[in-house]
Amino acid sequence: TEQAVALAGGVIGGILLFVLIGITAYLLWKKFCCLLSYEKLSSPVKTTNANALFQDQSTSETQLKSTSRSRSVPFIIPPTLHGRDWINLTNEEHVQEGSDPYMIPQSGPRSSFHSLAGAYVVGTINPELYKFPEDKSETDFPEGNIGRLWFSIEYEQESERLLVSLIKVRKLQPPADSCSPFVKIYLLPDERSYLQSKTKRKTLNPQFDENFVFQVSSNMLLQRTLKFLVYHVDKQKKHHLLGQVTFPLKNETLTDDNKLVIWRDLEKENLEPPSEHGDIQFSLSYNDYLGRLTVVVLRARGLKLQEESHAVSVYVKVSLMNHNKFIKSKKTTAVLGSPNPVYNETFSFKADQTELDTASLSLSVLQSIKGEKTHLLGRVIVGPFMYTRGKELEHWNEMISKPKELVKRWHALCHSM
Repeated sequence: TEQAVALAGGVIGGILLFVLIGITAYLLWKKFCCLLSYEKLSSPVKTTNANALFQDQSTSETQLKSTSRSRSVPFIIPPTLHGRDWINLTNEEHVQEGSDPYMIPQSGPRSSFHSLAGAYVVGTINPELYKFPEDKSETDFPEGNIGRLWFSIEYEQESERLLVSLIKVRKLQPPADSCSPFVKIYLLPDERSYLQSKTKRKTLNPQFDENFVFQVSSNMLLQRTLKFLVYHVDKQKKHHLLGQVTFPLKNETLTDDNKLVIWRDLEKENLEPPSEHGDIQFSLSYNDYLGRLTVVVLRARGLKLQEESHAVSVYVKVSLMNHNKFIKSKKTTAVLGSPNPVYNETFSFKADQTELDTASLSLSVLQSIKGEKTHLLGRVIVGPFMYTRGKELEHWNEMISKPKELVKRWHALCHSM
């Protein structure tokens, strides 16, 4: 029995010793793996240019400060990043799996970019992808441009006030060497009263930053049009008109919390006196690929209204004809009580290229008074040689010769058509 007990004790002791040796070996193996992982993490990167970035400070500063080249910026994980269990990606680049995404900074001063010894470059960032888009309105000025005006508008519903901020004008083309500009602001159809900015001395790029207020009811707001006239004052105190901008409010959504900043190119004023029945300005364009004829009704002036009151509305009817047969017509919105209405409305018609020799456009300016018949104020027809002559024929032919380009002209209105 004593031998049996001694044998059993020996077996149990051997088993315990074997288990202890196994546990010790496992712990040593685990520690060895951790040390190996740490050494691998903190070793320099062999497959990237990290050595050059961190060891040669002067070289890296030259590369980082170079603005003439588009270079990628290394995205770096510093050695102070908290966490463990790194997994391999490609070529000894590493990423952390299932760890806290925040860094726990060490005490003491922060390391500079060049002192991050042992950091890993895990990718690059292309700076071009994070640049703000360039404001083309400040740099792109088309040929023949006579200036560009910036302004903002906002409407206060409760007080029924239209707030207009005159911001700036750029690239003015003065009649003399020096330029002292100012701006008059109208709220059409009222052309008798206006608000005026201060005069900026000797500059082609005046910065105004002035605010103006127009009192206008909400039900009349969309019938109104802002008009900006930019003048130059010479040494004899004479005013010279440099250009104008007209901006109909009907196409905008104006609310208390919706401040719109807008820019428009200046246009030259038509200095010729209006014709007997008034004039109309519109643009024509033909897209030969789509077979589409486009008309942009811009404005009219000098209309002879039957009755000048806010009850009178004026609109333009645009009709496509072929062999003097009616094809289709479209109408602008009506503008109340103005002999100089502004529309800026676009209409498109289907017209095959083979039909341009027999097609024509009729633009009729009509006045309507509530409870009365519509009255024709004037009409103009543009088209090929079969129907038109003079400016109307020239406008049509220029449209055909410049496909996809808007051709803008003034035309006198007539009654005998």
